[in-house]
Amino acid sequence: MSGRPILTAAETRAAEEAVMARGVSVYELMRRAGRAVADIAWDRFGPLEALVACGPGNNGGDGYVIAARLHERGVKVRVAASAPPKTDAAREARAAWGGAVEALSEASPAPIFIDALFGTGLTRALADEIASPARRLMEAARHRVAVDLPSGIGTDDGAVLTELPAAHLTVALGALKRAHRLMPAAALCGAVTVADIGLDLAHDADTPCEIARPRLPEPGFESHKYSRGKVLVVAGAMPGATLLSAMAAQRAGAGYVELLGNPGEAPPHALVRRAWDDGALGDKRIGAMIVGPGLGNDAEAERRLRLALNTGKPLVLDADALTLLARQGAERVGAPAVLTPHAGEFQRLFGDMPGSALDKAREGARRIGAMLLLKGACTVVAHPDGRAAIGAPAPAWLASAGTGDVLAGILGTLLAQMDDPFEAAQGAVWLHSEAARRAGPVLIADDLIAHLPGVVADCL
Repeated sequence: MSGRPILTAAETRAAEEAVMARGVSVYELMRRAGRAVADIAWDRFGPLEALVACGPGNNGGDGYVIAARLHERGVKVRVAASAPPKTDAAREARAAWGGAVEALSEASPAPIFIDALFGTGLTRALADEIASPARRLMEAARHRVAVDLPSGIGTDDGAVLTELPAAHLTVALGALKRAHRLMPAAALCGAVTVADIGLDLAHDADTPCEIARPRLPEPGFESHKYSRGKVLVVAGAMPGATLLSAMAAQRAGAGYVELLGNPGEAPPHALVRRAWDDGALGDKRIGAMIVGPGLGNDAEAERRLRLALNTGKPLVLDADALTLLARQGAERVGAPAVLTPHAGEFQRLFGDMPGSALDKAREGARRIGAMLLLKGACTVVAHPDGRAAIGAPAPAWLASAGTGDVLAGILGTLLAQMDDPFEAAQGAVWLHSEAARRAGPVLIADDLIAHLPGVVADCL
């Protein structure tokens, strides 16, 4: 199920150098990149007048190729440069363009603004003599297209070095970069599409991947409710949160979901309810337990968490379970588990930690000795062995009470059904985000559950 690799600037350069070692020139790679961006922009926005802003490096060289390709397709296109080309390939691309080149500071706007000023490798803020005219031209454009990366952002850490208007479309050249999937830079990329320019994307375990659509197990004729996964949800002080997790586990495809403790009377009637019984945790048919949503923070909640940890069963540890672990100063989790903190819960567990969300998730997973799913606009799943995956930006409407409880329920089902918890956590993130996209604006957590059957059906 592993998705596309997400590269650093250095990994991207290495992939390009590997292609060039096989006889492909820098200029040929530039031609592939520029023509691909031009064709994608044409397909997306049509033959509107375009202004291509070119920087002095190879990203600017891509821009000259884009302009030439759009001109071939009958588009009225102008080129504005912040400085003359400084590389041989970029100079060759400018010569092949053959048209006029305006100064960026003097250029007038166009309906389409194509940002080929700076791509990967930027490490400092843009000079004001570049940022100011670029901002003016971007604000006046109807459509903004970024070549590889929007200018002004850090490739590897997702930092915003210069605040410019967000692109509507970013065309990643050859592969995704970390800034396409790490906040705050990812918010400036708009829709991201990857243009194939012939790079060899072989990568090692240190390279994070994008969270992709999962391939879920489909029941066969020999299946029964336990083989489809029994999920036990530990209840506590807040039955609503626990019920959301239990219902999400059902709708994600679990064959048997049991709500243990504080069971309540609300539908669905297919949900098995049982008053608290310590012995119920020992059922060998349990595939995964969900502990934390609605659990509470009192002594009984702490006792129930301790009992669950001692079972050795796969666990989803969320919400109140994380608060209790932080209170106890837990350094390791002995059971096979996936912890699902948001940023505040992560800080309580691990304290202030430097770096991007990717860096934090990896270090947190290493310290706690368990899988870590760091929730956010771009969620990161990290394995204690260093593997990691990053989700595409999720709908902002997920910032609503109870949506995390639903994610915990989905994850519980996939943990019970799949052999690899790393794959299960990625699948849960994808299903959750896709359900939110289908639910649309002003969603509430219950809406996600209603959309899960259709989302799951598309992954069978």
